[in-house]
Amino acid sequence: MFIKENRIQYPLALVCEVLQVSPSGYHKWLKKKVSFRVKENQRILEIIKFHHNKSKATYGLPRIYAAMRKEGIGVNKKRIARLMKVNNIKAKTKRRFRVTTVQNTKAQASENILKQNFTALSENKIWTGDITYLWTKEGWLYLSVVMDIYSRKIVGWSIDSSLSPELVLRALMMALVHRNPERGIIFHSDRGSQYTCISFRELLKIYGIVQSNSSTGNCYDNAVTESFFHTLKTELTYWEKYQTREEAKRSIFEYIEINYNRRRLHSFSGYLSPVEFEEKNRRDLIEKVA
Repeated sequence: MFIKENRIQYPLALVCEVLQVSPSGYHKWLKKKVSFRVKENQRILEIIKFHHNKSKATYGLPRIYAAMRKEGIGVNKKRIARLMKVNNIKAKTKRRFRVTTVQNTKAQASENILKQNFTALSENKIWTGDITYLWTKEGWLYLSVVMDIYSRKIVGWSIDSSLSPELVLRALMMALVHRNPERGIIFHSDRGSQYTCISFRELLKIYGIVQSNSSTGNCYDNAVTESFFHTLKTELTYWEKYQTREEAKRSIFEYIEINYNRRRLHSFSGYLSPVEFEEKNRRDLIEKVA
């Protein structure tokens, strides 16, 4: 038998003589070496499964790799990918998300200030809002959200069985109470009647918020908020069969406040959650000033 080392083959007997071990001892060492790698793979696999299950099967390779790195686990990305493939671990298959917002073309819209520039240098500078719908066996539910595009954090939201102006007013009020922004913040949305009605514009005026509206029929003008709804539906609601509206409300609360804002790793922010992203940047700013 020959042993290959750096493209040179050595007789087993010679290798054993140099190492001063018996052939049986050498084979025993080989088995121990293989066994160690198998155990290490099993350990890594358990960590992969933990993060995959914790995310409710929404994490694929990039986010699982990022989560392990955050925990200080130095594992090669290719090794994780191989273990996931062998064990059929993958993110939930994404279904096509259809935008269904109906624009109010007759409304007198505000200027489109954003023009698809979804970036902000700090929090509470630009917020976006939108509405989507959810089905339960008791009937439809409508979800309105307010997002801070700086961190992609959902800073306000409201859910109700009625698609009325009060739905978006409650979401905006939640954001105002929680964030207390300075006057001059921009709020961007589509031209839906909820966002162009008198009561909503009066609230914006009271708090010194500058309104921005999407162009007619252009869903890309509010793509950052549509992207959140896509994530919500492909990671949560498409996989649930809500029996009651109350069940759906609890599920949405958990997803937004616990999972999305505080746990979900976002590629946009270097695989930090929105809360982590904001806290990190606040610490960095304090250190620079100090």
